[in-house]
Amino acid sequence: MTDVNKAPRPADRPPRTGGWTRFVTARPRLSLLVALVLTALAVLAGSGVADRLGSGGWEDPAAESTYATKALERAFPAAEPNLLLLVDAGRASVDDPAVAAGARTLAARLAREPGVTGVGSYWQAPPAQAPALRAEDGHEALIAARITGDESAMGRTLDRIAPHYRGTHGPFEVRIGGIVAVRHEMQTVIKEDLTRAELIALPITLVLLVMVFGSAVAALLPLGIGIVAILGTNAVLRGLTAFTDVSVFALNLTTALGLGLAIDYALFIVRRYREELSGGADPLTAVGTTLRTAGRTVLFSALTVAVSLAAMMVFPQYFLRSFAYAGIAVVLLAAAAALILLPAALVLLGHRVNSLDLRRLFRRGRAPERAEGGTAWARTAGLVMRRAPLFALGTTALLVLLGLPFLGVRFGTADDRQLPSTAESHVVQQHLREGFPGSPGGGLEVLAEGRATDAQYAAYKQRVAALPEVMRVDGPLVRGDTASFTVQPAGEAVDGPAQRLVGDLRALDAPFTTKVTGTAAVLVDTKHAIAERLPWAAVFIAVVTLLLVFLLTGSVLIPLQAVVLNALSLTAMFGAVVWVFQDGHLSGPLGFTSPGSIETTLPVLMFCVAFGLSMDYGVFLLSRIKEEYDRTGDHERAVRLGLQRTGGLITAAAVILAVVMVAIGTSRVTNTKMLGLGIALAVLMDAMVVRSLLVPAIMRLTGRATWWAPGWLRRVHDRFGVSEGEREAPPRIAGNGVTGHGEPELVTHPGGL
Repeated sequence: MTDVNKAPRPADRPPRTGGWTRFVTARPRLSLLVALVLTALAVLAGSGVADRLGSGGWEDPAAESTYATKALERAFPAAEPNLLLLVDAGRASVDDPAVAAGARTLAARLAREPGVTGVGSYWQAPPAQAPALRAEDGHEALIAARITGDESAMGRTLDRIAPHYRGTHGPFEVRIGGIVAVRHEMQTVIKEDLTRAELIALPITLVLLVMVFGSAVAALLPLGIGIVAILGTNAVLRGLTAFTDVSVFALNLTTALGLGLAIDYALFIVRRYREELSGGADPLTAVGTTLRTAGRTVLFSALTVAVSLAAMMVFPQYFLRSFAYAGIAVVLLAAAAALILLPAALVLLGHRVNSLDLRRLFRRGRAPERAEGGTAWARTAGLVMRRAPLFALGTTALLVLLGLPFLGVRFGTADDRQLPSTAESHVVQQHLREGFPGSPGGGLEVLAEGRATDAQYAAYKQRVAALPEVMRVDGPLVRGDTASFTVQPAGEAVDGPAQRLVGDLRALDAPFTTKVTGTAAVLVDTKHAIAERLPWAAVFIAVVTLLLVFLLTGSVLIPLQAVVLNALSLTAMFGAVVWVFQDGHLSGPLGFTSPGSIETTLPVLMFCVAFGLSMDYGVFLLSRIKEEYDRTGDHERAVRLGLQRTGGLITAAAVILAVVMVAIGTSRVTNTKMLGLGIALAVLMDAMVVRSLLVPAIMRLTGRATWWAPGWLRRVHDRFGVSEGEREAPPRIAGNGVTGHGEPELVTHPGGL
């Protein structure tokens, strides 16, 4: 009797060396030499890239607030201060004659500095504005100014003047703050933290790779691929700065993904190569088989990760777009290095890839790793599939429970609280929040365009002053047909009332055209831009992911499972982000100040990165399951063997990537810390919970119907699909996939994958 679970296997045939294999292995020494030269050029091209990157990029360039900010800067370049000098008189009063005289002298000297305009101070302000520039206890007051130029020019100006104003000046002490100081200090801290993260991650990663491979020779290969990808991406980013703005935060993603994905891809390829060698293949044949199998999977994995990152191009903020630039570049470079340089190195090394394999000392008397059911992963898969409903419901409930804190998320904007509590600009802004009335330097600005009379301006000012949550209205400053009003909210610059005030101001009737800007207005516009573009990004990721996974598997159900389970694997990350970074739990041990909100663009970034990495591991597992199913036609055995052959590899890759992300998470900048630790949690949950427990449980419940596809889609897959395995004759479910007895009907067809 024929076993319907078994598919006929084709006769053994000699291994083939495809065109791609011949291309990458024909002159391996020349390939590696060319790579070395290109890497050296990338070092030169990418040098100084951090100095050309910006620390902003959260605003929508097409938003009302962006237009108003630029118009006000053109019309009133000195009106909106971005540099604040906090004058601390200690136990004395800021009205003390010696303090007042010294502060006026300091302000006059600041006004003569090149690149500085609009200098004003508490001691020179009109009586109506002076209270906002003086602390409520009377011991501190402000000197405000504006540094002109682009971000790089402002940074150079600040570096030049800061040492001459910071510190003790007779009867008072001066600290430097304001948005320019915050952004400049953030940029400096990120560069320092990135260097430290690399010094932490590289040696730990090397140790872990030696533990995984046993061989120091094999362990060095993934690190080499990662370094090539990182240096190449730095060169790409350096080139992009000539055409567009790029965020300095993108460097963190470059390091994390460059190391993480290069290690993933190299692990997968080297593991398969060593597996082929252990089966008796010669090095060239082993490389050919590896490229036809694991190489296809790596290429597909890179495409799925790049698609997830490319979704950030939908958003207008250059902060998000920068991560797309960096992510796509580093993913494609890592894959290219793994598929071109790594095979050349493996051909040259041959069996020496296993040199100094310490694991041989511990293998005596142990069952071979390839024996079916002989590993913990096979036993785990068997246990999960025997109790599939329990594991499916239990893990789903756990993931949903971990994600519940995200229901209480509050979105905000990045400010000085991203920096360590000891950072000078953070200290200044904290003093303003706690000791000054209103929000000095954080008010709303109303741009009025169109000819108007003094009476019309006065009437509009009265209506603005009557709005709820308005503490004070200053202005108007008038220049031709343009006027500016400064509206000081009663509370914090970006809290709920301040955001409602933005809407009230925009809805207020006026005899001229008005546009509102300021910190709260930028936040409102950013949230609107994210909400407007988010569905498009989600649809893009979902549709392209469904298509790619279908081309890999030939199934209708597996792509749907992949999208749903990948999204579910991210719930723990989002729940932890709110519980830890918004609500402030563990803020002491982790060393950050909670602002009480999550920066609006960060969840989008974390979703795209973590979803892509989740698909990376998903492709590794599904491709091996598909290969075993094509070879045997036994669904449950394919799931068990797929997990057995890749479970340890995926877990090792996830642990190594988590180490890299945790190293990034040691940053003193809260957003970077959140990104690193959040994604580390996401990849560990995906590898250890979703891939190990939930996927085999779901695939057991869906059974052989997992592989069903309608005839027309099957023909599409036969023509365009790819697989990690050779093109053998896989079983498939014909028609509606169900026989008259209610069981899936398995048939075979020639050609296959």
